[in-house]
Amino acid sequence: MREAARERSARSGSERGASRPDGAESQSCQGHARCNALAPELFALDAFGNAHEIGDGRVPAGLEDKAFLAKANCPELAVEVIEGEGS
Repeated sequence: MREAARERSARSGSERGASRPDGAESQSCQGHARCNALAPELFALDAFGNAHEIGDGRVPAGLEDKAFLAKANCPELAVEVIEGEGS
């Protein structure tokens, strides 16, 4: 179970460990777009190139590693992954 990131707060999601990106925290995201390049299934870009979570932010089973990869590669530390929270 994990919730994954919001480009500053990721949450993971279901009882099976599905994660959830809550997207990009607009004040932290500077538009480097690394999260989108590494995990396009989890992050989308707006017209200015800033990232946000896709849908309700839940990370489908099997994509948790991509949420953590996006977090590790964000130069602004705008992606956070929170484990242990269920939906």
